[in-house]
Amino acid sequence: MNTNKKILELIPSRISIRTYDPKPISQIHLNQMTVFLDELNKQAQSKIRFSILSTQMDGKETNIKLGSYGVLSGTHTYLVSVLHEKEGNALELGYLFEKAILKATDLGLGTCWLGGTFKREDFEKNTQLNDHEYIPIVSSLGYIKDKRSLIESAMRFGVGANNRKAWDTLFFLNDDKHPLSKIDAGDYEKVLEMVRVGPSASNKQPWRIVKQDKFFHFYCARNPGYGDMMKYDLQMNDIGIAKCHFELSATELGLNGSWIITDHPSLGVWEYVLSWEII
Repeated sequence: MNTNKKILELIPSRISIRTYDPKPISQIHLNQMTVFLDELNKQAQSKIRFSILSTQMDGKETNIKLGSYGVLSGTHTYLVSVLHEKEGNALELGYLFEKAILKATDLGLGTCWLGGTFKREDFEKNTQLNDHEYIPIVSSLGYIKDKRSLIESAMRFGVGANNRKAWDTLFFLNDDKHPLSKIDAGDYEKVLEMVRVGPSASNKQPWRIVKQDKFFHFYCARNPGYGDMMKYDLQMNDIGIAKCHFELSATELGLNGSWIITDHPSLGVWEYVLSWEII
């Protein structure tokens, strides 16, 4: 993934933006995002696709209405994900969509993941959907306004947007009883830190990573009942974000590895997802 800024700078600089400057996004930035989304669509191995949807055309408002229940201000353009309900994959969607988020960040555009606080019917009405397709996730896209709205400040406080779980509650050595020290993390200390600071639905941070020999095993520590009313698996989407941050950071640092499904410790209610094998 080509970016102007380093991945290790982009990841911690990205925050959820809910207050936007309403000026139109430049055609150059729109074209760059469109080309990048086309690349992601080609990379997708399950039935997933991404596009841009806006209430504007040539900088002027159209009749398209896209609602966000008042949680956003000044936004008119969105990144949209489309998933096949039977042949789509939430892990892959989260992984690819976070790449789009980081690309937007690199271009100086603000974003905000939306899973439950957008009017899905508005977006689906204005997106050409095939049978068994739906829109699980969107993100606002636009230029950042200097001052946050009161609603944004309240929402960031409510979800603890600036708070992240401690290192020793997320990363472990060999099992779920022994926290992984930064010394034992070795060359992967910065990689794991980029996972730790990543975004997640309601800031739940369900990822858990266990280092064992030459493997980093990824698990999902689900919050009971969370997302049960939704068709989409938000917490597996979050593991996709963690996977994205891990891979991009490792690649930038020259740490070679590959994703595999392999033997792993069985750790109670934690759900094994996949592993990174150091090469």
